[in-house]
Amino acid sequence: MMISEIGRDLQPTLTQIVIYPIKSLDGKIVDRSSISAGGALAFDRRWAIVDDKGKVVNAKRTAKTQQLRSQFDLVDTGLERQLVISIHTADNPTIQTFSLTTERPELARWLSQFFGFPVHLIENAVGGFPDDLNAYGPTIISTSTLETVCTWFPDLDLAEVRRRFRTNLELSGIPAFWEDRLFDAPGKVVDFQLGNVQFQGINPCQRCIVPTRDALTGNITPNFQQIFQQQRQQTLLTKVSGWMGFMRFNHFYRLGVNTQIPLVEAGKFLNTGDLLQVKPIAARLS
Repeated sequence: MMISEIGRDLQPTLTQIVIYPIKSLDGKIVDRSSISAGGALAFDRRWAIVDDKGKVVNAKRTAKTQQLRSQFDLVDTGLERQLVISIHTADNPTIQTFSLTTERPELARWLSQFFGFPVHLIENAVGGFPDDLNAYGPTIISTSTLETVCTWFPDLDLAEVRRRFRTNLELSGIPAFWEDRLFDAPGKVVDFQLGNVQFQGINPCQRCIVPTRDALTGNITPNFQQIFQQQRQQTLLTKVSGWMGFMRFNHFYRLGVNTQIPLVEAGKFLNTGDLLQVKPIAARLS
């Protein structure tokens, strides 16, 4: 049985799209997103905060980043549409608003004051600033997977698990960890289509320190990584004949799927409600 035939009654459906315009800050839920010239979601990780040495300032580097609350909106100025950020800190509800088109220096000064050292914003409108340069496309996960992770940590609800793992595309209509079928053994890719956009599934997403912390406070959840790895190991599809994706797991602190989008797909759109189909030619299960 080929991968595209598994669960004939299943309809993997795109139910949520989240972009993160500034790397490590809060996301924005959108109903539709175009594919950039670099194979990313438009505006996803388009900007990054860096220090004077060009080193990225993110939640991996400092938990203080998780004290920032931000919201993004597209504003029509009459001449063009600008992305605007409204931002405040966890202990100060006073909102500051900046245009990412015309007021980046002002935003950088505000952030410098918050962090206590000079920072700047850099921009990559083509491909953004992905963590995995070899799998630069949006990350994919299923709602069922996130709900299962909640059961591993009773103090976490679905909203908090979403904030911690920061995945771009969320699928419904499939069981937990079904998305693991979207990657294969090292050196191989799984070709699939979401709506009319072609994808390649590359590997399970390696996680960092960020999911171990409360997304709103930065406080560490005790033993998070140890518990996660113990539980995640039990989810692997090793009983499915022919599945070689387990070879991607040099450790079990991985969740979601890293992807590539061929550059020829630039300009196409993903929409909530799009269906996912795996191409039989890429199937590895039999």
